[in-house]
Amino acid sequence: MNLFRYFQDSVAVALGELVAEGALPAGLDASRIAVEPPRDPSHGDISTNAAMVLSKPAGVKPRDLADKFAVKLRAHPEVTGVEVAGPGFINLRIRDSFWQARLADILRAGRSYGDSTAGGGKPVNIEYVSANPTGPLHVGHGRGAVVGDALAGLLNKAGFKVCREYYINDAGAQVDVLARSTHLRYREALGETVGDIPEGYYPGEYLKDVGRALAERDGPKWLGTPEAEWLATVRQFAIDALMIGIKEDLGALGIRHDLFSSERKLVEAGAIQAPLEALTSAGLIYEGVLEPPKGKLPDDWEPRPQTLFKSTEFGDDVDRPLKKSDGAWTYFAADIAYHLDKYRRGYAEMIDVWGADHGGYVKRMQAAVKALTEGKGALDVKLCQLVNLFDGGVPVRMSKRAGTFVTLRDVVDEVGKDVFRFMMLIRKNDQALDFDFAKVTEQSKDNPVFYVQYAHARATSVLRHAAEQFPAAELTSEALAGAVLNRLTDPAEISLIKILASWPRLVESAAEAHEPHRIAFYLQEVAAGFHGLWNKGKEDATLRFILSDDTEMTRARLALVQGVAHVIASGLIVFGVEPVEEMR
Repeated sequence: MNLFRYFQDSVAVALGELVAEGALPAGLDASRIAVEPPRDPSHGDISTNAAMVLSKPAGVKPRDLADKFAVKLRAHPEVTGVEVAGPGFINLRIRDSFWQARLADILRAGRSYGDSTAGGGKPVNIEYVSANPTGPLHVGHGRGAVVGDALAGLLNKAGFKVCREYYINDAGAQVDVLARSTHLRYREALGETVGDIPEGYYPGEYLKDVGRALAERDGPKWLGTPEAEWLATVRQFAIDALMIGIKEDLGALGIRHDLFSSERKLVEAGAIQAPLEALTSAGLIYEGVLEPPKGKLPDDWEPRPQTLFKSTEFGDDVDRPLKKSDGAWTYFAADIAYHLDKYRRGYAEMIDVWGADHGGYVKRMQAAVKALTEGKGALDVKLCQLVNLFDGGVPVRMSKRAGTFVTLRDVVDEVGKDVFRFMMLIRKNDQALDFDFAKVTEQSKDNPVFYVQYAHARATSVLRHAAEQFPAAELTSEALAGAVLNRLTDPAEISLIKILASWPRLVESAAEAHEPHRIAFYLQEVAAGFHGLWNKGKEDATLRFILSDDTEMTRARLALVQGVAHVIASGLIVFGVEPVEEMR
């Protein structure tokens, strides 16, 4: 139950009554009415802007209209108080029995609490990682992988039908360089002295393994032969080998994609021509010369007539080239075809997770999606900023295996997938993130992943101890839902229940905003509330979870403990993190 949606319905009922009474005109647009937590919890439990958004079209002063709403809302059986504040906000206070009933909802739903039908089964395509298959994944790729995967988990929980996709950039100059670099290592594996790696080649140690594997498969077949004879074969061998490694690294992080799409197959199938013909028919492609941009010249600017897409008609800063000087398609042209392919597969809603270095590419891609789908398709791009690695405050910058960077697998093997996944989500994706090996593995309240996992482990520990005193049948979630929950009256208990009860709303709002990091903030809030209640019990024995002389109160508090465990587990599962029952 999204309790804020429940009270939004109550506000709608109040609006209908005021219209029926003639106090307000019919036909008012209620779409901008928000019902949400007040910014300051001391103002109440729920706040609505109904009076402010309706006052102008209704021709009534905001506070006067708020007073009319207040009269209606005071009659609500769950409302204990209504206050009009500021320019016309309406703040509601809700009776404790309503919150206690929400705890019972949590216990009956278990880890599925917060599951929503808001998405209505709408298909959404999330493309993430999509690293060039030219080397192992680095930590930056890992952040994008986690953001994309957590967003997919969040949208699934909110009722969307999600496809997790990886786009293999296996066409273009970079994979030809990969082939040449692999051929060099192949020659080395067959005993040739290759000397220093040529400028522009991939220097990492990982290609030695690929070169040896090629030598084992093909022997000296490609020695002394022209590049034109071996390039395509070696290129595909290297791509396949590196994609196996990429999939293994993602598997170590707990990530599985539903679909791997190939750029090369798209190009070879002639799929680029169709969308460009459609854009030409719509008058959106022309031959022209771009003005030189101010400042640093981008890679795709050339002072010559070019085939250009009118991306400025769809919000871009300049029109964009579709062909290179040699007549080959630009990457942008291939990406247009790829996104049209996604749309034709049924994904009008698309989300791409990219590295921050692709920021200049966002507007043109969104423009292309708008143009090709006649506004029916939407592309949201999540840019992931850099991850700065430290170990005890000292920067960590290089891996011998990769040559120039720390690999994702190095980090996951060091700290574990759950720690890595959670820490990648403690900041919004467009903010840089510091990752310190020493800090993320320390057991302290300053370590967010430990703090949250410890709350879950502490809750399960309480329930284990309770099992020594109660029959197992009395500690099931269903049984605890029937406990006398109105015994939970301490302000800290009610406050914690309110936090737990806000989980369904948070799932829906975070899914709508495409912001999985909100869950990390929320879980830390739940953990803080639970740890605070635990500490109160240490100071005041009457607030302990297990009271040997009061079975009824004990079962009510165990219900709250189990509710905490369910909600934390629900959030961690969205993240792809396993909730632990013991800290080691």
